[in-house]
Amino acid sequence: MLSESEIAIILRALLATFLGSIIGFERRAAGVPVRGRIITMTTMTAAALTAVGAEYYPMHVSRIAAGVVTGIGFLGAGAILRTATGEVHGQATAAGIWTMSCIGIIVGAGQEVVGIVLTAMVYLILAWDEWPVVSQMKQRWAKRPTNDAESKGSGEPEEPTD
Repeated sequence: MLSESEIAIILRALLATFLGSIIGFERRAAGVPVRGRIITMTTMTAAALTAVGAEYYPMHVSRIAAGVVTGIGFLGAGAILRTATGEVHGQATAAGIWTMSCIGIIVGAGQEVVGIVLTAMVYLILAWDEWPVVSQMKQRWAKRPTNDAESKGSGEPEEPTD
């Protein structure tokens, strides 16, 4: 039979898996190259490790969380790539993996409501460009004529030539 601690660990890991899959699905739907399973697994693993630490090693939870954050930092660094032209890609992916692993730590520590609210905030941030109001504002902004100094000239009088 499962103990009360084991049930708490499993429930926290399940919640983190669900929260990670929400963000992973959003990333997949947006066509981002990171697979949703990676985000889901990092969120679940962070929650499980933190929950085990909180239940069985309460004096060492901060060390466990620090180890998770460090490990996720390496995983995120692998997601950031530089192309041959010098452009850097993957910062948002790395930030998403890191953010969701931190939410996993929060859920694993027993702050489930905070984890749910933060996941909703992450979803809103990631889906910002897909909001109808934002899309309409972008379209209107793109249609506006430019009024900057480059389109009119520098605005300074030219020096006379001899």
